[in-house]
Amino acid sequence: MTVNDDSFTNWKNREEIAESMIPIIGKLHRERDVTVLLHSRSLVNKSVVSILKTHRFARQIAGEELSVTETLPFLQALTGLDLGPSQIDIGMLAATYKTDDRGLSVDEFTAEAVAGATGANKIERREGRDVVLYGFGRIGRLVARLLIEKAGSGNGLRLRAIVVRGGGEQDLVKRASLLRRDSIHGQFQGTITVDEATSTIVANGNAIKVIYANDPSEVDYTAYGIKDAILIDNTGKWRDRAGLSKHLRPGIDKVVLTAPGKGDVPNIVHGVNHDTIKPDERVLSCASCTTNAIVPPLKAMDDEYGVLRGHVETVHSFTNDQNLLDNYHKADRRGRSAPLNMVITETGAASAVAKALPDLKAPITGSSIRVPVPDVSIAILSLRLGRETTRDEVLEYLRDVSLHSPLKRQIDFTTAPDAVSMDFVGSRHASIVDAGATKVDGDNAILYLWYDNEFGYSCQVIRVVQHVSGVEYPTFPAPAV
Repeated sequence: MTVNDDSFTNWKNREEIAESMIPIIGKLHRERDVTVLLHSRSLVNKSVVSILKTHRFARQIAGEELSVTETLPFLQALTGLDLGPSQIDIGMLAATYKTDDRGLSVDEFTAEAVAGATGANKIERREGRDVVLYGFGRIGRLVARLLIEKAGSGNGLRLRAIVVRGGGEQDLVKRASLLRRDSIHGQFQGTITVDEATSTIVANGNAIKVIYANDPSEVDYTAYGIKDAILIDNTGKWRDRAGLSKHLRPGIDKVVLTAPGKGDVPNIVHGVNHDTIKPDERVLSCASCTTNAIVPPLKAMDDEYGVLRGHVETVHSFTNDQNLLDNYHKADRRGRSAPLNMVITETGAASAVAKALPDLKAPITGSSIRVPVPDVSIAILSLRLGRETTRDEVLEYLRDVSLHSPLKRQIDFTTAPDAVSMDFVGSRHASIVDAGATKVDGDNAILYLWYDNEFGYSCQVIRVVQHVSGVEYPTFPAPAV
C-alpha cells in the first residue's frame, strides 16, 4: 500500500468517526442543553468535515493536532452521565487526561471532570427567555442567526420579534432575503419562509414576528404574547439611559445596546466585567467591537506583566456609516468614498477601556484608519509593560490564556504565517492574537489582534444576553483562574 493509500484510508476512518459523533452531539444539545465544544469551538450542528477541521485547527493553539480518535471516548463517556445544562470541552478533557497520572479510565476521569454538571450539582433546565431585536441591520441579522442557531432544545433564548420601520412594498420578503443570504457571512444554515399575512419570518421553525414601528413608544409587546423579554437595540440611535429606557415598554424587562453606552450606562465586555452587572440593572451596553477586541488581551497582559501605558491603532473595515462615493457626512473625512480610500478617523475604544477595566490606571490612547475591506479588522496594541520580558514568554503566555483561562472564549491564537483578514471571517472570538506579528523588546510589546468586527462582536453580545437572562451555563473542565 502506498503512502497516498494510507493517507486516504486514514481520512476515511476519521470521517466515519466524526460521522458517529454528530448524533451524540445533537442529542446532548437537544435533550439536555449540553453544548459540546472543542477548545472553545462549538461542535453543535457541524458537518463531518467541519468537525475534522476543528480538530485539525487545534494544532494552531495547542501545538499539535487533535484526532477524533482521542476525543470520541470522552464524548461517549458523557452519554452515560446524568448531565444538566452545561458546556463541555472534549478537547480540554482529552488534553488534561494526557497529563493525569492517576491511572483513571476515561469514564472515571470524565465523570470527575464534569461532576459540577451532574447529579445534585446540575442546573435545572430553565424556561426559555424571550428576545426582541430593535433594528435589523448588519449586527441585528447576525445576532438573529446566532439566536436561531442556539435555540437548541427551546429552553434558552427565543427570538420572538424584530422591530423595524416600514420599508414599502415586499418589505418582509426583502428582509427575510437579507437574513437568508449574506455577501460576507454566506448562506443562512437552515430554512427560512415568510408569512406575509401574519408578518412573520419562520427560520428553522422559529416564528419571528416582524413589528413595524417608528418609535419605541408605539409598541406594546404583550399584545404579541411577549413577556419578560430582553430587547437588543442595534440601531445605535439612543446611547444614554434616558433614550434607551424608552424601550422599557410592556413585555420588556431589560435593554442591551450594541454600541458604546453614554453616561452611567454600564459598558460590558463579556469575559472581563460581565460579572459586575447588577441583577436589577435594566439598561446596559456591549461597548464597541474594538473595545471588545482590545480589552480582554489588555487585561491578560496587565494581569501578568502590568501595563504602564498603551496605544491602540485600529485598521478597521469600512461600515455603513461611510459613503460609497464622495458625499456630505457630518464627520471629518468619512464623507469620502469608503471602497476607494484609507480614511483616518477617531475611535472611542481607548477611552472606553476605563469603563470595562476601572482597575487599569495606565493611560490608553487610540486612533483608527478605515480601509477598503468589508469585514475583519486588526487592532495594533502597543504597550509599555511593568517589567521586561521576551517574545517567546509573551507568546507562550497568550497561547495558554487562549486555551485555559476564563478569557478563552474571548482570546484566540494563531501561528499561521500567511494569515490575512479574510481568514478570520466568522471567528467567534473577540480577538485573535497573531503570533507571527507579535513584537517584544524588553518592556515594550506590540500585539496584532485580528477581529471579525461583525460576527465576533455579535457573539460577545449573545454572551452578555445569555448572562443577564440566566441561560449562560457553566463550562467544564473549569478554566484555570
